[in-house]
Amino acid sequence: MADGGVVVTKLGNAGGAKAPCSGANVQSRKNPGIGVRLSTPLDSVRTLQSALQAKAKSEAAYRFYSLWDKVCRDDVLYEAYRRCRANRGAAGVDGETFADIEDYGLASWLQRLRQELRTKSYRCAPLLRVWIPKANGGQRPLGIPTVRDRVAQMAVLLVIGPIFDGDLFPWQYGFREGMDAKMALRRIHYGIADRGAREVVDADLADYFNTIPHGRLLRCVARRVADGTVLAVIRQWLDTPVVERDHTGGETRTTVARDTNRGTPQGGVISPLLANLYFRRFMLAWYHGGHARRLQAEVVNYADDFVLLCRPGMGQEAMVTMRHLMSKLGLTVNDQKTRLVQLPEQRFDFLGYTVGQ
Repeated sequence: MADGGVVVTKLGNAGGAKAPCSGANVQSRKNPGIGVRLSTPLDSVRTLQSALQAKAKSEAAYRFYSLWDKVCRDDVLYEAYRRCRANRGAAGVDGETFADIEDYGLASWLQRLRQELRTKSYRCAPLLRVWIPKANGGQRPLGIPTVRDRVAQMAVLLVIGPIFDGDLFPWQYGFREGMDAKMALRRIHYGIADRGAREVVDADLADYFNTIPHGRLLRCVARRVADGTVLAVIRQWLDTPVVERDHTGGETRTTVARDTNRGTPQGGVISPLLANLYFRRFMLAWYHGGHARRLQAEVVNYADDFVLLCRPGMGQEAMVTMRHLMSKLGLTVNDQKTRLVQLPEQRFDFLGYTVGQ
């Protein structure tokens, strides 16, 4: 893409868009044999999601009181397992893999999980801390849930995701069905080519996922979800301890999230939705607070990455306003990585692409 000397090119070492979890690929050794192909989404789950989404869109202030029974449905849990298995990923702290589960018997495994959820005896296991390399040479921590906890999180996501999707802003592109990183890049190109953006605030939040305040985040969820069991389980996932293993086999257990009441673990299935919900508070302040119109500045967001596309002369004030709003949300702007870019002379990187000359 190019316009007026501004081009969008893919970085040579880019890994593409961010993913909610990472780990070694684990292939299934046999078919689960429960009557439905693992590659086929269940129509009954799609019907449920469509009904929830339609209700949420038709009544913007509606709160859903009865959701846990839907999380515990056989078809929802099966679809949750199917999606987690498609994502593959490494084993969690218990070492259990998808192949282990299918050797044991998937139907029995799912029924055992369903019983725990239905009787409300479910308790999540600690996260396994792993480190993955970043493009800049550093490392990023991931908290890997067990397969059991990933399936439980996915079941909740299948139910509450459609409720919240319509509440998110159209320019929040991360981890949403039907959206991807290239759509975010196209929106940036539109802002530059058609709306005349020539100043860009290339923004970075310091450790966004790990600093989201739990209380405020849960209020974002409770705005739509009134089911106490759903809220309690989400709180359980936010507070879960982290286990890190060293090369000698020793373990260190930390409870930073519970102690500080902050953070949603990168690696958790539910975390991208929770991160989107909390970032929505900034979007609300920016657009409904009149800053977008006053500063003629548009936000394009993907997970914890975002830019402000500004008309000439508006970038500096937009950056100051953004810092103030983020501070009110309890978030910290990374001063070393946040800068004002003048197009087309300068360039910036976004989601593995370089925008500029």
